[in-house]
Amino acid sequence: MSLVSGARGSKFRVLLLTNRDSDNVGDQVIEATVISLIKAAFANLDVAADQFEISSRAAGIITRAYMRTQDPALLASARKAISSADLLVFGGAPLFNYTYQKFYLRTIKTLELAHEYNVPVLFSSIGVEPYNADNPKSVALKEALALPVVRQITTRDDYKSLEHYVAGTDVRIAHVSDPAVFADVVFGDDRSAPAAGGTESRKTVGLVPTRAAIFKDNGIDFAEDAQLTFWLDLIALLTQRGYDYRLFTTGHFTDEEFLEKLVAAGGLPPHKAALRVNSPEELVSELVACDAVVAYRLHASITSYAYGIPSIGLSWNFKVPYFYESVGYGERALDASRWTASDVLPALEKALAEGVTKDQEFLVSVYQTLFAGIKGIVAPGSPHEPYSYVELRANLPAYGGTSKADYREKLGNKSRRADDFYNRGSASAKQPTVAGRIYRRAKRALRRIG
Repeated sequence: MSLVSGARGSKFRVLLLTNRDSDNVGDQVIEATVISLIKAAFANLDVAADQFEISSRAAGIITRAYMRTQDPALLASARKAISSADLLVFGGAPLFNYTYQKFYLRTIKTLELAHEYNVPVLFSSIGVEPYNADNPKSVALKEALALPVVRQITTRDDYKSLEHYVAGTDVRIAHVSDPAVFADVVFGDDRSAPAAGGTESRKTVGLVPTRAAIFKDNGIDFAEDAQLTFWLDLIALLTQRGYDYRLFTTGHFTDEEFLEKLVAAGGLPPHKAALRVNSPEELVSELVACDAVVAYRLHASITSYAYGIPSIGLSWNFKVPYFYESVGYGERALDASRWTASDVLPALEKALAEGVTKDQEFLVSVYQTLFAGIKGIVAPGSPHEPYSYVELRANLPAYGGTSKADYREKLGNKSRRADDFYNRGSASAKQPTVAGRIYRRAKRALRRIG
């Protein structure tokens, strides 16, 4: 097939919206894997690399300032990006969030602009919050999804709710894998290095805590002190059983704040903890140095799975058990009643003994549905069939790496967000808190990379 141009320029333009600007590096892993999947789909359709381009932007392309003020002038950037696109893809982000977030409003406005400019929309492996016909927020989202530009929606979790969201429309839907299940291909499959801070003769368990407030936000009574006690008890039991351990986060500054408190509270050796994770490569490096993982953050679990590393997911949100059930390991997702060292260690040892087996047909579903959606828009008459799992792994482009400029941008954004979050309402000198040290650590890293 020869694609000469898109409708709006010399190349076919894909606008990809993900949570790429999040400090949670798991979202950056998603961005990289979705980009690779889209590139593979165009190659699968025999579209040359110089005939299309992918513009990757934050899913929050509709700014908070606009949502607060409704000033039309603040839509200029979003209008420019959407009006110049031939296809809009929402990739792997929790876009329907309305329970304690307002992101659903930004998703709705993005769809309205896509409709205004007649840009077809695909949602690929997104997070879906439960549909509630009695909730006006949920109903408003359903109405926006009925716009004719919405062609396809696939989810990695709540398929039943997705059925309700699209009821009465012709929108194609499917339950698919998360794009990060291909992280081992996109970021490289090298697990030869010994665990950081450990020895080759002792199994190393990666421990991934999270921010203290996440439990309250999700209606779980689990205070900060309870999480501190849980991790210190688990470390003590792991050490007693002869395991090594490694502490790290997926990069959000509030998670790092908790990790620093944990290290201090337990008098833990500083070399056992990675207090700063700012890029996908750094997260992958931590994960592949482990023989098993215990994590609150979902994409630590998913990326571990991609690398064949057994993990235990601590379920603070419905999306955690959804993932584990989808890959055949539902018993490895532990709810809050089992967040104890005496519950987690037996589950972990069972997972270590069983290892990881992958259902290739399910894993390739995220690609094959995305391919079908792209084909229906770019080349509806094409005879090409989607790559098989084996073919896809052979044709997925590798991640190009985080450049110094990208790393500098990530750190700059992170330090500004930390500063805003922890010093909100304080125009005077910054308080000498753990959070302040996170902010200064980011500043030091910025100076180091120039």
